[in-house]
Amino acid sequence: MGVSLKQIAERLNLSIATVSWTLNDLGDKKNISRKTQERVRQCAREMNYKPNLLARGLNTGKSSILGLIIPDITDAFYSTMARRIEKEAERAGYSLMICNSDSSQAQEDRMLTMFLSKQVDGIIIAPTKLSRNKILKLQEGGYPIVTFDRVFEDANINSVVVDNFEASYNIVNSMVRHGARHIAIITTNQYLYTMNLRNMGYKAALEENGLQVVESLMADIPFNNYEKNIIDALDSIYRHEPKVDGFFFTTHILALEAFRYFFDHQININDGYQLGCIHAIPALRILCPSMRIAMMPVDEIGTNTVRIVTECIDTKKQGIKRTVEKVVCKCSYTDADNLENE
Repeated sequence: MGVSLKQIAERLNLSIATVSWTLNDLGDKKNISRKTQERVRQCAREMNYKPNLLARGLNTGKSSILGLIIPDITDAFYSTMARRIEKEAERAGYSLMICNSDSSQAQEDRMLTMFLSKQVDGIIIAPTKLSRNKILKLQEGGYPIVTFDRVFEDANINSVVVDNFEASYNIVNSMVRHGARHIAIITTNQYLYTMNLRNMGYKAALEENGLQVVESLMADIPFNNYEKNIIDALDSIYRHEPKVDGFFFTTHILALEAFRYFFDHQININDGYQLGCIHAIPALRILCPSMRIAMMPVDEIGTNTVRIVTECIDTKKQGIKRTVEKVVCKCSYTDADNLENE
């Protein structure tokens, strides 16, 4: 059982209120001397006192907890983002509570409701498209919230994303410069504005290089059961476009799954093909060293999401309405062979 405020108060011969106010950073406001405050903090350290964050939140109106909702914790990108956001939150004096939505609106709604009931100070979320109105309503009501990776095209909501159009355009343009003329795009969840922008970047790069956008080279993979769906999509591409000489993957998940197909069909993807992908995992360095990759700026995204949500918390406390902020980060580019150095 942990040390209580009462035990600290008894050791120092002080009132419980004095100890509580000091440890909740209200000592100056309550006119408690600096000397007494230091005695309380020193005693708390010596007794290894651990605050009850829920009780502190009820007293101060601040839980010092942020909520994070991501679509899939097993996804390398989102697990890396969660780790980075957690480090930034700790640096800002907050603990992080992480939940997985499985890209389900119903699950996401439950997580949002749970976070609000636990009085977390702010929420960071990579949302589903269908949660737009609920998130917008929270923000308009003054609740500190910021979206990342996914953005709502027509809503004035705090967001941190990469320039998805530019990333796709640059990758595909590089593939063309290296000789590819029949480039397939393998994508998913095009109902998300993020993925739609990647699709637009692909088309723009082809058109500006005088190449035709061919429908049979465009595969939108339903994410549910994507392992089977990508097999069907690649079968179709090879059946209708046997001259395909490049594959652009809008996400590393699809790239990794495609390599299973290439292996099973004895396709030497490193001979005569150009490959590109947004984000990467270390395995790509072995599977296709020459693959061109747009690297997601994880550190920049994490820093900005935490900065925005904590600034929202601070301005809310001051009774100030903060201007909505939309941050667009730039990707860096590398070949898969250099991934270990990134």
